[in-house]
Amino acid sequence: MEMQYKDWLNRALASMHTGQWFGWKKDWTGEHRMSYENIIVHDSSITKPTEAEVDAKIQELKDAEQNAINKKASAKSKLLALGLTEEEIKLTFGI
Repeated sequence: MEMQYKDWLNRALASMHTGQWFGWKKDWTGEHRMSYENIIVHDSSITKPTEAEVDAKIQELKDAEQNAINKKASAKSKLLALGLTEEEIKLTFGI
């Protein structure tokens, strides 16, 4: 299942600082609630990151995930080239 923007946003914010430093305005409901404009900062020592910073972090996380997928596919093709079967690869490495 592909992650939605709100999932990437939550993951990006969580990776920017430790602890529960952010939350969401309560007066919004539905999908729109978890959006950049509804972020609230609980920790007064932390300033709200800019939307550009958050978007850059989201892209960084997406790129890292795609890189991991690519490496896994590369490893699988190399194992197949060495003569392992799909079943052997799946049983041994889970890929």
